[in-house]
Amino acid sequence: MPGKAARTHWRVTVIKVENLSKAFGAKLAVDDVSFTVERGEVLGFLGPNGAGKSTTMRVVTGFYPPTSGKITVGGYDILEDPIPAKRLIGYLPENAPGYADMTVHGFLNFAAELRGIHGAAREQAIARTVELCFLENVLYQTIDTLSKGYKHRTCLAQALIHDPDILIMDEPTDGLDPNQKHEVRNLIKRMGANKAIIFSTHILEEVEETCSRVIIIDRGRIVANGTPQELKSRSELAGAVHIRVGGVPAGAVQEQCARLAGAARVEILVEGEGKVEARVYADRARANGGLTRGVAELAAQQGWRLDEIHTEEGRLDEVFRSITLPDTVKGAA
Repeated sequence: MPGKAARTHWRVTVIKVENLSKAFGAKLAVDDVSFTVERGEVLGFLGPNGAGKSTTMRVVTGFYPPTSGKITVGGYDILEDPIPAKRLIGYLPENAPGYADMTVHGFLNFAAELRGIHGAAREQAIARTVELCFLENVLYQTIDTLSKGYKHRTCLAQALIHDPDILIMDEPTDGLDPNQKHEVRNLIKRMGANKAIIFSTHILEEVEETCSRVIIIDRGRIVANGTPQELKSRSELAGAVHIRVGGVPAGAVQEQCARLAGAARVEILVEGEGKVEARVYADRARANGGLTRGVAELAAQQGWRLDEIHTEEGRLDEVFRSITLPDTVKGAA
């Protein structure tokens, strides 16, 4: 049987969710959701409040039973073989719960005992997670005396205590200051090389920095699934050309750029003091990647002073809004 170090290079599906639905009375919180997660993958679960992110995670971890559908974790059915499935999972729940009267060390000792870690291995596991989560300064404080950020890190440490193959985290940077968020994001990226990781968030920057793949869920259904770059390519801004020119009226810039092959429309962003900034949007049906060259050649032909030109990337926030906002709100935005 290969050791863990050898297995980390295999692209193996370790979580498989098939046609998952979860209802609470008449409310369908998760509606026919299917996805897989492989070892070595960091999957960001993105969605507005109430979209079904936390419910999905609670069902995948076995905290809630599904109303319908099937979940396998490491080859084990979460309903039929819950114990071996849950042994593979480290779970950071929403709001990072803990026992208020326990010290950080006591809580981690308790978590290690529950996971069947004994003797010297237990102290080694505690020391490892304390270092990973930067808990040295509060190790013997009771949890009720900790700041929100330290409480969150303590709960993250219990999720890591048994060095799980699968890590599922609900808002892992909630309540952390900017430095702490940076540390946790780097930790997730490092662990993502060897583990299968799912984490929910509503922070788009976190998704772009950390995730190898993103699922957007809205009103209980998956509405997008792909790499951050693939999702950004769906943005209206993807492939648009931003220019700043001098010595030419805005009207002329707008009129001439709109005639270019591959241009969908032109937006004047700034006008004044002899300068014009404009954005030339790409026509997805016609553009072949040559729009930037076309704008640069046009400026040279017309004798414009070209101070800046660059091709824009798509923006994940625009894609997120276009997918998840109700049509009535999109029209008003």
